[in-house]
Amino acid sequence: MKGVILAGGSGTRLKPLTILFNKHLLPVGPFPMIYWSIIKLRDAGISEILIITNKNHLSSFIGLLGMGEELNVNLQYKVQKNEGGGIADALLGAKPFINEEKFIVLLGDNLFEDSLISFVERFQKQEAGARLLLKEVEDPERYGVPCLDVNKNQIKFIVEKPSQPPSAFCVTGIYMYDQQVFEYIDAIHPSDRNELEITDVNNLYIKNDNLQYDILKGWWIDAGTHQSLYRANQMIFEKNKEEPE
Repeated sequence: MKGVILAGGSGTRLKPLTILFNKHLLPVGPFPMIYWSIIKLRDAGISEILIITNKNHLSSFIGLLGMGEELNVNLQYKVQKNEGGGIADALLGAKPFINEEKFIVLLGDNLFEDSLISFVERFQKQEAGARLLLKEVEDPERYGVPCLDVNKNQIKFIVEKPSQPPSAFCVTGIYMYDQQVFEYIDAIHPSDRNELEITDVNNLYIKNDNLQYDILKGWWIDAGTHQSLYRANQMIFEKNKEEPE
């Protein structure tokens, strides 16, 4: 199983920090933000990792990470040609790298406490389809929100940034897919904000009764704002303080 980290975007909400730096290179605890996604994948047994970023930032990632030697992983890089085209558009660039395997996708600005090991193991046992990780949050209207059928342990549908959320959960930036995802991406159309929405892809999996989910128990942060970046630093330093020297 391979891993894909999406590390593009303009980082508008983190300006002026992101005028010169890609947000995924900003410090979170003792490391640049991108390290945490790599470490989470590596610790789950995934060492073949593709980083997809913007053309202007590619050299910064290569200069920092090289081919992944220091982190004991094998890194490859890809530029998202259609900058601002959305998560699903960025994923299209991963198709040659995946080579018909199942894979896991992380948004590089999502930081979280849980280990990925158990979730990856469940997905490996899943015959086909997709698997999403959810988290209960105070402000679900900021995210893609699932409507859950708790009795059947199913997601009925997902709505993007709803004014009246159908649940208190959000779809985190942790996605697991089979090869079908690329056909679904080809089948969707750009949204009103001219992006290929990953929510539309996930809803196609739901329509075909082929999507499962798990819920994160530990903390989870979308570190895309000044406030959430500060909180992410707090959580990382608190966790490191608790661990023995």
